[in-house]
Amino acid sequence: MPTKKQYAIIGMGRFGSSVAQSLSKMGFEVLAIDSSEQKIQEIVNMVTHAVSADSTDEEALKALGIRNFDVVVVAIGQDIQASILTTLILKDLGVPKIVVKAQNELHGKVLSKIGADKVVFPERDMGTRVAHNLISPNILDHIELSDDHSIVEMRVASFMIGKNLKELDIRARYGCNVMAIKNNGKMNISPYAEDRLKDGDILVLVGENEHLQKMELAYSES
Repeated sequence: MPTKKQYAIIGMGRFGSSVAQSLSKMGFEVLAIDSSEQKIQEIVNMVTHAVSADSTDEEALKALGIRNFDVVVVAIGQDIQASILTTLILKDLGVPKIVVKAQNELHGKVLSKIGADKVVFPERDMGTRVAHNLISPNILDHIELSDDHSIVEMRVASFMIGKNLKELDIRARYGCNVMAIKNNGKMNISPYAEDRLKDGDILVLVGENEHLQKMELAYSES
């Protein structure tokens, strides 16, 4: 089994805490960082580690071993300058993947130019959805139906291409139901067991969060 990825989330506002809690619930090691001691106290029991630190202080980030984390999410609130400076420091320290929350399109362009690997806009990307996308890039969308059930749009993995739904046996293996197959904007509702998957297909799945998560993890390790 491959070692599970480690995530650091900087900024414990609504978006950052949502990402941190979602990843933690999935069983990943999560370090939460915020300059506010109060916000750290609010999240401390929900993640692996929680630390109050100034992310614009390079020495403070070095001391936390930030370069050892696989992914760092910069979810700083309104302070665009701190967001940009933190991203620059993380890039300079050699963090493998940097995901940054942007306030607007211009901020997003700046972040991309200075080395952010992925820029997200909280108005469009809920923290839970971003967390699911982080563990498996094949996850295109994640819609919570309830506390226990969700709908997930998932890009087919290479090992699935050419196989039909009966051969993959997703329901028996993962406990999830395939609602539809999408390709180039066309939707195949209630596909047949004999329908073969093609490159570029997107599966629309529904199931219990626990079962969907098991499938997402299988994707991330395949």
